[in-house]
Amino acid sequence: MTREMSISLVFALALPVVALVAHQLGEIFYISLVTRIAILALAATGLNLILGLGGLISFGHAAFFGIGGYVAGVMATHAMDQSAIFNWPIAIHGSDQMLVIWPVAMLVAGLVALLIGIISLRTSGVYFIMITLAFAQMIYYFAISWPAYGGEDGLPLALRNNFPGVNTLQPLSFFIIAYGLLLVVLFLFSRLRNSRFGAALEGARQNETRLSSLGIAPLKIRLVAFVLSGMITALAGALFVELNRFVSPSMFSWHMSGELIVLIILGGTGRLFGPLIGAVLYVVFEFALGGWVEHWQLFFGLILLGVVMFARGGIVGLFAGKIHYG
Repeated sequence: MTREMSISLVFALALPVVALVAHQLGEIFYISLVTRIAILALAATGLNLILGLGGLISFGHAAFFGIGGYVAGVMATHAMDQSAIFNWPIAIHGSDQMLVIWPVAMLVAGLVALLIGIISLRTSGVYFIMITLAFAQMIYYFAISWPAYGGEDGLPLALRNNFPGVNTLQPLSFFIIAYGLLLVVLFLFSRLRNSRFGAALEGARQNETRLSSLGIAPLKIRLVAFVLSGMITALAGALFVELNRFVSPSMFSWHMSGELIVLIILGGTGRLFGPLIGAVLYVVFEFALGGWVEHWQLFFGLILLGVVMFARGGIVGLFAGKIHYG
């Protein structure tokens, strides 16, 4: 077992251990804390697919995070009052079943990602960053001006949606769902990274001309990765709403996109468990420093600055060295 895998397993096993201990002690807050870590790690893993492997810095991934959240909130709201979301051309009703909400959220986010990707992926560098940010901000302002679902005040959910055979209102049960989805997505990320698709995406990042000479279109590879990335992030957004039982336009904010990028940089760009480790450190710093000082972000910024300057591979890279794809 490599040093990187050992470090990663420590962080990965820490979440269920803390959740189980907190459950035994009746400390619901800490279960919610590790659940939030798992959901943020899931969202960052989606972004890591294009940032870590494809070298695409998207500052608009909050759009997909928010889309997933709003799909969950809107469907749950209409399921509760038994009204239709749309009546034309066909009646579309809501649902309070997570297994229905998740695919819908991922599908909607995937379609939006396809449209955004077709336009934004024709650019690169700072232009790509700004275009993705512009799209996210457009969706953000649309959510604010959408009074049917709370506008800038957001949309509360009275109850958490249902999952077959599980009482989702129990904090430990919901943590298991979120953590299980995180492990599934990490497995898929690992498979993609070590597949021909992952090699092509890496090739598009390193040398587009050489990849094109092999008969592979870099734009198509990046577009597929962008859509998959958006769908994974939307799944995390749906879970985030379930955790808080509240949908807010702030989920579309550029601050959210920046937070996901920070998680990846902190843990290690392109690392399998980088987003998880980054999410653990971020939430722990937020909880610990936030209890001492009001402006904890200042101290966290200094830590992040140190990582960027002296640990280019993130926390994992600092202790484990170069990435191993085997």
